[in-house]
Amino acid sequence: MPVYIKKFKDIVMADLPAVGGKNASLGEMFSRLYHKGIRVPDGFAITSDAFWYFMDHNKLREPLQGWLHELDAKNFSNLAAVGAGIRKKMGEAHLPPDLSLAILEAYKELSGDAFIGVAVRSSATAEDLPDASFAGQHESYLNIQGETALLAAVRDCFASLYTDRAIEYREIHGYPHGKVALSVGVQQMVRADKGCAGIGFTLEPESGFRDIIHLSGVWGLGENIVQGQSTPDEFLVFKPMLILGHQAIIQKKLGAKEKTMIYGGNEDTPAEKRLQFVLSDEEVIQLAHWALDIEHHYNKPMDIEWAKDGNTGQLYIVQARPETVQSRRNPRQLTEYEIIRKGEFLVQGQAVGAHIVSGRARILGSPADGGVVEPGDIIVTDVTSPDWDPVLKRAAGIVTNKGGRTSHASIVARELGVPAVVGTGTATDVIADGEIITISCCEGKTGYVYRDAAEWIEKKLDPGNLRQPRYTNAMLIMADPAKAFELSFYPSHGVGLLRMEFIIANHIGIHPMALVRFDTLKDETAKARIGQLTAGYKDKKDYFVSNLSQGIATIAAAFYPRDVIVRMSDFKTNEYANLIGGREFEPKEENPMLGFRGASRYYSDLYTEGFRLECEAIRIVRDEMGLTNVKVMIPFCRTICEGRRVLARMAEYGLIRHKNSLEVYVMAEVPSNVVLATEFAAVFDGFSIGSNDLTQLTLGIDRDSQLVASLFDERDEATKRVIGTMIARANAACSPIGFCGQAPSDFPEYAQFLVRLHIDSISFNADALLRGIENINKAEAQLGISTSPVATVNSAL
Repeated sequence: MPVYIKKFKDIVMADLPAVGGKNASLGEMFSRLYHKGIRVPDGFAITSDAFWYFMDHNKLREPLQGWLHELDAKNFSNLAAVGAGIRKKMGEAHLPPDLSLAILEAYKELSGDAFIGVAVRSSATAEDLPDASFAGQHESYLNIQGETALLAAVRDCFASLYTDRAIEYREIHGYPHGKVALSVGVQQMVRADKGCAGIGFTLEPESGFRDIIHLSGVWGLGENIVQGQSTPDEFLVFKPMLILGHQAIIQKKLGAKEKTMIYGGNEDTPAEKRLQFVLSDEEVIQLAHWALDIEHHYNKPMDIEWAKDGNTGQLYIVQARPETVQSRRNPRQLTEYEIIRKGEFLVQGQAVGAHIVSGRARILGSPADGGVVEPGDIIVTDVTSPDWDPVLKRAAGIVTNKGGRTSHASIVARELGVPAVVGTGTATDVIADGEIITISCCEGKTGYVYRDAAEWIEKKLDPGNLRQPRYTNAMLIMADPAKAFELSFYPSHGVGLLRMEFIIANHIGIHPMALVRFDTLKDETAKARIGQLTAGYKDKKDYFVSNLSQGIATIAAAFYPRDVIVRMSDFKTNEYANLIGGREFEPKEENPMLGFRGASRYYSDLYTEGFRLECEAIRIVRDEMGLTNVKVMIPFCRTICEGRRVLARMAEYGLIRHKNSLEVYVMAEVPSNVVLATEFAAVFDGFSIGSNDLTQLTLGIDRDSQLVASLFDERDEATKRVIGTMIARANAACSPIGFCGQAPSDFPEYAQFLVRLHIDSISFNADALLRGIENINKAEAQLGISTSPVATVNSAL
């Protein structure tokens, strides 16, 4: 006997053929995850039986099949006409009286004494729906109130089974139209219009890294995220530390949140709310726990939607579906892109993907303009929505003025495997229709658009069969947190050198002493700029600590539990002076390379308060976030006394050597480090040879001077003897020692030289890692050392 109504409390995933994927998931969570504290708004589903009853009552099956038979299924040239004809026919139909009565009775039971506002959502049915992405193909209607409005919304949902995008999607993916029904979910409305809403993934959506929960949110209804009308706040939560109860939010990014969607439309978000995060840290953690429970329940990565009721302050999960893009990707199949020649810079935004593409720009105002788009073109527009899907499928790349990494354009770009640059602000004004442009998404989280066709190199990397060295650990040299999750899949033992100064220069930009002494800053221009960048921070110093700790934590989480050795800042005075507000705090030196840098700064009155901020960031990462795989390294430490002074200052600032397993290394880059290696080994826990500085100081060469640059060579016999002595003395002191530099990847004989001396680790830039591993393997083989499978190293991946 047909069943037309099923309450959420009676629905489980096995009911998918009757209620569709969306309703089956809502019912499953409502009925089986309530004991986890997960709140799902109550509701009921109008079943597929009801849909077929509606179709047969109005004798719609045959006419619709006739319309679909006329469809140009190759080029979809008449798609708009076919879709419009079907929807008009369905819009003229009526719900059977007994079906209407059943819907209204369920609505009254859900509402109680008053007709509450409800969300009316489409939920398509198909046998293998969990492995397909029907998101955005059909319509939903929010805050529907009253019997007449509800019945009309149900009929409109039925009709949305035949939106143009849904028709095309089924044709392309081989779903027979006549076998797919549409269920409708009627759910208590969460008043997110007075609160906030957003989406989440239980993996990192760009790289597919599985240990991250990615949440994003805007003020008002969450549709603004998908539609790209507002750049959302973003939060990254590290699952292992979430489970252990540490402060697991490793990254928070304040979005512009330009618009707030209410039921009447979009409003400009007030300035003070744009500077506020939509969620407190406690709410982020609560949602992350729910997301983790949902993922464990379904045993697969999930794409969820959440909402916060502005009246009650309660958080809810309003939808959950399997993630269908990154979860299918094999992250070990690596392709690197390196741009080697590029045209004039045009615009930048958030990068989606890690590819490069050149093509003809097509400036489109709406999907109706899509007829001009040919395969290989790059679509440039203000913002996209699901109506754009048929057009976007022909594009080689996408550029938008609005939107973030979870907007509709971003989601489609990932599904299609094409690069996108979203949220540029001015792309449609700057880029000319018909001109050749290049999209570059291989330069970090920021995507760039250049004029003309660029030149680039694609490197196919296959680490699957690569065998790891047996005794010499291959590690990475890193600086950019934006590349951390992608690089975590590379076959390394961790990060042998994390350059802190990159994070300071590119993600903070402000001299730390300008934040410490902001009130007395004389440079009014710098003071105004700092005020803009630190808006929303009560204490300017917190801006530095927060951004630095998040950058370090992102890399530490990506490689956890593998070691990440963080070198404290090693700017030279001329480089520090280029930071905002820096010129007031930096002395002018004739030769900054040999001057006030590294360890000497950390205990000096000129900088020690800045060093305090660096230490506080490390302390938060290790002690609060729980990322104890972070080790600290001190650069350019000239004397034993200086080393002790730095350690004492670190202890004063909360970083006590060996407390909470903290290890402190020293860069071996000054000849005194070699001469007194045994004494330095008693002060520090390990060494890392900085071959650039050690070479220049051994040979007496200023590596910044072009006049003598040709003499700089790590392979010089004098340099090799100094390095050999350093390794031998570290080994004798049982102190770990690594090497950072390009030579072992470029020259197999140099790798053999280091391996023969029993170096513990060699760190490479990412583009040299695989070649470096091969060189180490050859060296170990020549020395009679067998190799081990890569799996023994990457068991944590």
